[in-house]
Amino acid sequence: MSTHARGPAAGWSWLKQAINLGRSNPRAIFGAVALLALVAMVPSLVQVVVSALGLGANVSMAVMAACTLVMAVVYPLLIGGVLRVIDDAEHGRPTHAGALFDTFRPSDDRNRLVGFGVVMFVAYLAVFVAVVALFGKDVSAWYMELLAASTQNDPAVQAQVLQDIPPGFGKLMALGILAGLFFGGVYAIGFGQIALRGHGVRSALADGVSGTLRNVLPIALLALVAFVGFFAFALVTMLVIALLAGIGGLVHPLLAALLAAPVYFAALLVLYVVMFGVMYYMWRDVCDEGDGQAPPLPPDRLEL
Repeated sequence: MSTHARGPAAGWSWLKQAINLGRSNPRAIFGAVALLALVAMVPSLVQVVVSALGLGANVSMAVMAACTLVMAVVYPLLIGGVLRVIDDAEHGRPTHAGALFDTFRPSDDRNRLVGFGVVMFVAYLAVFVAVVALFGKDVSAWYMELLAASTQNDPAVQAQVLQDIPPGFGKLMALGILAGLFFGGVYAIGFGQIALRGHGVRSALADGVSGTLRNVLPIALLALVAFVGFFAFALVTMLVIALLAGIGGLVHPLLAALLAAPVYFAALLVLYVVMFGVMYYMWRDVCDEGDGQAPPLPPDRLEL
Protein backbone atom coordinates (compact mmCIF):
# COMPACT_ATOMS: atom_id res chain seq x y z
CA MET A 1 0.00 0.00 0.00
CA SER A 2 1.13 3.58 -0.66
CA THR A 3 -0.30 4.93 2.58
CA HIS A 4 0.18 4.12 6.25
CA ALA A 5 -1.83 4.53 9.44
CA ARG A 6 -0.38 6.85 12.07
CA GLY A 7 -1.19 7.25 15.73
CA PRO A 8 -3.62 9.90 17.01
CA ALA A 9 -0.72 12.15 18.08
CA ALA A 10 0.36 12.48 14.45
CA GLY A 11 -2.28 15.17 13.98
CA TRP A 12 -0.55 17.35 16.54
CA SER A 13 2.80 16.59 14.94
CA TRP A 14 1.60 17.79 11.52
CA LEU A 15 0.37 21.04 13.01
CA LYS A 16 3.53 21.54 15.06
CA GLN A 17 5.76 21.07 12.03
CA ALA A 18 3.53 23.34 9.95
CA ILE A 19 3.89 26.12 12.53
CA ASN A 20 7.67 25.81 12.23
CA LEU A 21 7.50 25.75 8.43
CA GLY A 22 9.63 28.29 6.62
CA ARG A 23 12.79 28.05 8.66
CA SER A 24 14.77 26.75 5.67
CA ASN A 25 13.72 29.29 3.05
CA PRO A 26 11.12 31.74 4.43
CA ARG A 27 11.35 34.07 1.45
CA ALA A 28 10.40 31.34 -1.01
CA ILE A 29 7.66 29.75 1.11
CA PHE A 30 6.00 32.92 2.38
CA GLY A 31 6.43 34.56 -1.01
CA ALA A 32 4.79 31.67 -2.85
CA VAL A 33 1.88 31.53 -0.40
CA ALA A 34 1.44 35.31 -0.67
CA LEU A 35 1.24 35.04 -4.47
CA LEU A 36 -1.31 32.25 -4.14
CA ALA A 37 -3.38 34.33 -1.73
CA LEU A 38 -3.37 37.25 -4.17
CA VAL A 39 -4.58 35.04 -7.02
CA ALA A 40 -7.24 33.50 -4.76
CA MET A 41 -8.55 37.00 -3.97
CA VAL A 42 -9.21 37.85 -7.63
CA PRO A 43 -12.69 36.20 -7.80
CA SER A 44 -13.79 38.07 -4.67
CA LEU A 45 -12.56 41.37 -6.10
CA VAL A 46 -14.38 40.69 -9.37
CA GLN A 47 -17.60 39.97 -7.50
CA VAL A 48 -17.23 43.17 -5.45
CA VAL A 49 -16.79 45.20 -8.64
CA VAL A 50 -19.82 43.56 -10.27
CA SER A 51 -21.91 44.16 -7.16
CA ALA A 52 -20.80 47.80 -7.01
CA LEU A 53 -21.82 48.30 -10.63
CA GLY A 54 -25.36 47.23 -9.73
CA LEU A 55 -25.80 44.84 -12.63
CA GLY A 56 -28.41 42.78 -10.81
CA ALA A 57 -28.56 39.51 -8.88
CA ASN A 58 -28.63 37.29 -11.99
CA VAL A 59 -25.46 38.81 -13.42
CA SER A 60 -23.73 38.68 -10.05
CA MET A 61 -24.56 35.00 -9.58
CA ALA A 62 -23.45 34.22 -13.14
CA VAL A 63 -20.10 35.94 -12.50
CA MET A 64 -19.79 34.07 -9.21
CA ALA A 65 -20.39 30.74 -10.99
CA ALA A 66 -17.88 31.60 -13.72
CA CYS A 67 -15.22 32.56 -11.17
CA THR A 68 -15.83 29.31 -9.29
CA LEU A 69 -15.32 27.26 -12.46
CA VAL A 70 -12.14 29.14 -13.34
CA MET A 71 -10.69 28.66 -9.86
CA ALA A 72 -11.59 24.95 -10.01
CA VAL A 73 -8.94 24.76 -12.75
CA VAL A 74 -6.44 27.34 -11.49
CA TYR A 75 -6.40 26.53 -7.78
CA PRO A 76 -5.17 22.90 -8.15
CA LEU A 77 -2.16 24.20 -10.09
CA LEU A 78 -1.44 26.72 -7.33
CA ILE A 79 -1.69 24.02 -4.66
CA GLY A 80 0.73 21.80 -6.56
CA GLY A 81 3.11 24.73 -7.00
CA VAL A 82 3.10 25.61 -3.30
CA LEU A 83 3.70 21.99 -2.28
CA ARG A 84 6.69 21.83 -4.62
CA VAL A 85 8.16 25.05 -3.23
CA ILE A 86 7.73 23.71 0.32
CA ASP A 87 9.27 20.35 -0.60
CA ASP A 88 12.28 21.98 -2.28
CA ALA A 89 12.82 24.30 0.68
CA GLU A 90 12.53 21.49 3.23
CA HIS A 91 15.10 19.42 1.34
CA GLY A 92 17.53 22.29 0.83
CA ARG A 93 17.04 22.51 -2.91
CA PRO A 94 17.17 25.98 -4.49
CA THR A 95 13.74 27.48 -5.06
CA HIS A 96 11.95 30.82 -5.13
CA ALA A 97 8.45 32.23 -4.77
CA GLY A 98 7.89 32.42 -8.52
CA ALA A 99 8.35 28.65 -8.78
CA LEU A 100 4.72 28.52 -7.65
CA PHE A 101 3.71 29.02 -11.29
CA ASP A 102 5.93 26.25 -12.72
CA THR A 103 2.94 23.90 -12.61
CA PHE A 104 1.18 26.10 -15.20
CA ARG A 105 3.66 24.99 -17.85
CA PRO A 106 2.43 22.33 -20.31
CA SER A 107 3.16 18.91 -18.80
CA ASP A 108 1.51 15.70 -17.69
CA ASP A 109 1.67 16.88 -14.08
CA ARG A 110 -0.31 20.00 -14.98
CA ASN A 111 -3.03 17.87 -16.56
CA ARG A 112 -3.05 15.50 -13.58
CA LEU A 113 -3.35 18.34 -11.06
CA VAL A 114 -6.23 19.91 -12.95
CA GLY A 115 -7.86 16.52 -13.43
CA PHE A 116 -7.60 15.67 -9.75
CA GLY A 117 -8.91 19.09 -8.77
CA VAL A 118 -11.90 18.77 -11.11
CA VAL A 119 -12.68 15.26 -9.84
CA MET A 120 -12.59 16.47 -6.24
CA PHE A 121 -14.71 19.51 -7.11
CA VAL A 122 -17.35 17.31 -8.76
CA ALA A 123 -17.23 14.84 -5.86
CA TYR A 124 -17.67 17.67 -3.36
CA LEU A 125 -20.67 19.02 -5.27
CA ALA A 126 -22.20 15.55 -5.52
CA VAL A 127 -21.84 14.96 -1.77
CA PHE A 128 -23.15 18.44 -1.01
CA VAL A 129 -26.23 17.95 -3.20
CA ALA A 130 -26.87 14.47 -1.77
CA VAL A 131 -26.59 15.61 1.85
CA VAL A 132 -28.81 18.63 1.27
CA ALA A 133 -31.39 16.54 -0.58
CA LEU A 134 -31.52 13.97 2.23
CA PHE A 135 -31.19 16.12 5.34
CA GLY A 136 -31.71 19.74 4.41
CA LYS A 137 -34.25 20.38 1.68
CA ASP A 138 -35.29 23.64 3.31
CA VAL A 139 -31.63 24.59 3.74
CA SER A 140 -31.10 24.50 -0.03
CA ALA A 141 -33.74 27.17 -0.66
CA TRP A 142 -32.43 29.22 2.25
CA TYR A 143 -28.87 29.00 0.92
CA MET A 144 -29.91 30.23 -2.53
CA GLU A 145 -31.75 33.08 -0.86
CA LEU A 146 -28.61 33.87 1.13
CA LEU A 147 -26.51 33.90 -2.06
CA ALA A 148 -28.98 36.27 -3.70
CA ALA A 149 -28.95 38.53 -0.62
CA SER A 150 -25.15 38.62 -0.62
CA THR A 151 -25.21 40.25 -4.07
CA GLN A 152 -27.25 43.18 -2.73
CA ASN A 153 -25.84 46.15 -0.88
CA ASP A 154 -28.53 45.96 1.78
CA PRO A 155 -27.35 44.79 5.24
CA ALA A 156 -30.96 44.67 6.50
CA VAL A 157 -31.94 42.09 3.87
CA GLN A 158 -28.85 39.99 4.59
CA ALA A 159 -29.48 40.11 8.33
CA GLN A 160 -33.11 39.05 7.84
CA VAL A 161 -32.07 36.02 5.76
CA LEU A 162 -29.49 35.01 8.36
CA GLN A 163 -32.17 35.13 11.06
CA ASP A 164 -34.44 32.75 9.16
CA ILE A 165 -32.22 29.67 9.56
CA PRO A 166 -34.35 26.61 8.72
CA PRO A 167 -34.68 23.55 10.97
CA GLY A 168 -32.13 20.81 10.38
CA PHE A 169 -29.34 23.31 9.78
CA GLY A 170 -27.36 21.98 12.78
CA LYS A 171 -27.50 18.38 11.54
CA LEU A 172 -26.47 19.53 8.09
CA MET A 173 -23.52 21.47 9.51
CA ALA A 174 -22.35 18.41 11.47
CA LEU A 175 -22.44 16.29 8.33
CA GLY A 176 -20.68 19.09 6.47
CA ILE A 177 -17.86 19.13 9.01
CA LEU A 178 -17.38 15.37 8.71
CA ALA A 179 -17.37 15.63 4.92
CA GLY A 180 -14.94 18.55 5.13
CA LEU A 181 -12.50 16.54 7.24
CA PHE A 182 -12.67 13.64 4.81
CA PHE A 183 -12.20 15.80 1.72
CA GLY A 184 -9.40 17.71 3.45
CA GLY A 185 -7.47 14.51 4.01
CA VAL A 186 -8.02 13.33 0.43
CA TYR A 187 -6.96 16.75 -0.89
CA ALA A 188 -3.72 16.81 1.10
CA ILE A 189 -2.63 13.27 0.27
CA GLY A 190 -3.85 13.27 -3.32
CA PHE A 191 -2.27 16.56 -4.31
CA GLY A 192 0.99 15.52 -2.66
CA GLN A 193 1.05 12.26 -4.60
CA ILE A 194 0.56 14.06 -7.92
CA ALA A 195 2.69 17.17 -7.38
CA LEU A 196 5.58 15.50 -5.57
CA ARG A 197 5.55 11.89 -6.78
CA GLY A 198 3.99 12.16 -10.23
CA HIS A 199 1.13 9.75 -9.58
CA GLY A 200 -1.89 9.62 -11.85
CA VAL A 201 -5.32 10.93 -10.89
CA ARG A 202 -6.77 7.49 -10.15
CA SER A 203 -3.78 6.44 -8.04
CA ALA A 204 -3.75 9.73 -6.14
CA LEU A 205 -7.47 9.50 -5.47
CA ALA A 206 -7.14 5.92 -4.18
CA ASP A 207 -4.22 6.91 -1.94
CA GLY A 208 -6.12 9.95 -0.71
CA VAL A 209 -9.17 7.92 0.26
CA SER A 210 -7.22 5.07 1.84
CA GLY A 211 -4.82 7.39 3.64
CA THR A 212 -7.69 9.44 5.06
CA LEU A 213 -9.68 6.41 6.23
CA ARG A 214 -6.55 4.93 7.84
CA ASN A 215 -5.90 8.16 9.75
CA VAL A 216 -9.32 9.23 10.98
CA LEU A 217 -8.14 9.74 14.57
CA PRO A 218 -5.09 11.94 13.84
CA ILE A 219 -7.15 14.01 11.37
CA ALA A 220 -9.89 14.47 13.98
CA LEU A 221 -7.33 15.49 16.61
CA LEU A 222 -5.74 17.86 14.12
CA ALA A 223 -9.12 19.48 13.44
CA LEU A 224 -9.82 19.91 17.15
CA VAL A 225 -6.43 21.39 18.01
CA ALA A 226 -6.45 23.57 14.89
CA PHE A 227 -9.89 24.94 15.77
CA VAL A 228 -8.78 25.89 19.28
CA GLY A 229 -5.54 27.36 17.98
CA PHE A 230 -7.32 29.30 15.25
CA PHE A 231 -9.78 30.74 17.76
CA ALA A 232 -6.95 31.92 20.03
CA PHE A 233 -4.95 33.29 17.09
CA ALA A 234 -7.99 35.09 15.66
CA LEU A 235 -8.81 36.59 19.07
CA VAL A 236 -5.31 37.97 19.54
CA THR A 237 -5.24 39.27 15.96
CA MET A 238 -8.59 41.05 16.36
CA LEU A 239 -7.44 42.65 19.60
CA VAL A 240 -4.25 43.94 17.95
CA ILE A 241 -6.20 45.21 14.93
CA ALA A 242 -8.76 46.92 17.16
CA LEU A 243 -5.97 48.56 19.20
CA LEU A 244 -4.13 49.83 16.12
CA ALA A 245 -7.35 50.99 14.47
CA GLY A 246 -8.36 52.79 17.65
CA ILE A 247 -5.03 54.59 17.87
CA GLY A 248 -5.07 55.51 14.19
CA GLY A 249 -8.70 56.57 14.39
CA LEU A 250 -7.76 59.27 16.87
CA VAL A 251 -5.88 60.94 14.01
CA HIS A 252 -7.77 59.95 10.85
CA PRO A 253 -9.83 56.96 9.61
CA LEU A 254 -7.34 56.43 6.78
CA LEU A 255 -4.51 56.07 9.28
CA ALA A 256 -6.57 53.50 11.18
CA ALA A 257 -6.92 51.43 8.00
CA LEU A 258 -3.22 51.79 7.17
CA LEU A 259 -2.23 50.54 10.62
CA ALA A 260 -4.71 47.67 10.79
CA ALA A 261 -4.44 46.33 7.22
CA PRO A 262 -0.84 45.01 7.45
CA VAL A 263 -1.66 43.06 10.60
CA TYR A 264 -4.74 41.55 8.98
CA PHE A 265 -2.92 40.46 5.84
CA ALA A 266 0.07 39.18 7.81
CA ALA A 267 -2.24 37.04 9.95
CA LEU A 268 -3.96 35.74 6.82
CA LEU A 269 -0.59 34.86 5.30
CA VAL A 270 0.46 32.96 8.44
CA LEU A 271 -2.78 30.96 8.36
CA TYR A 272 -2.23 30.08 4.71
CA VAL A 273 1.35 28.96 5.37
CA VAL A 274 0.27 26.76 8.29
CA MET A 275 -2.58 25.27 6.24
CA PHE A 276 -0.31 24.26 3.38
CA GLY A 277 2.30 23.10 5.86
CA VAL A 278 -0.25 20.75 7.42
CA MET A 279 -1.11 19.42 3.95
CA TYR A 280 2.56 18.80 3.18
CA TYR A 281 3.44 17.08 6.45
CA MET A 282 0.28 14.98 6.42
CA TRP A 283 1.14 13.74 2.96
CA ARG A 284 4.78 13.16 3.89
CA ASP A 285 3.93 11.21 7.01
CA VAL A 286 1.03 9.17 5.66
CA CYS A 287 2.81 8.34 2.41
CA ASP A 288 5.99 7.50 4.34
CA GLU A 289 8.58 9.57 2.54
CA GLY A 290 11.83 8.48 4.11
CA ASP A 291 11.33 8.39 7.84
CA GLY A 292 8.29 10.65 7.62
CA GLN A 293 9.96 13.31 9.73
CA ALA A 294 10.88 16.89 9.02
CA PRO A 295 14.53 17.97 9.05
CA PRO A 296 15.78 18.66 12.58
CA LEU A 297 15.27 22.12 14.02
CA PRO A 298 18.28 24.42 14.25
CA PRO A 299 19.92 24.58 17.71
CA ASP A 300 18.55 28.08 18.32
CA ARG A 301 14.95 27.13 17.49
CA LEU A 302 12.51 25.95 20.15
CA GLU A 303 10.14 23.18 19.22
CA LEU A 304 6.47 23.81 20.00
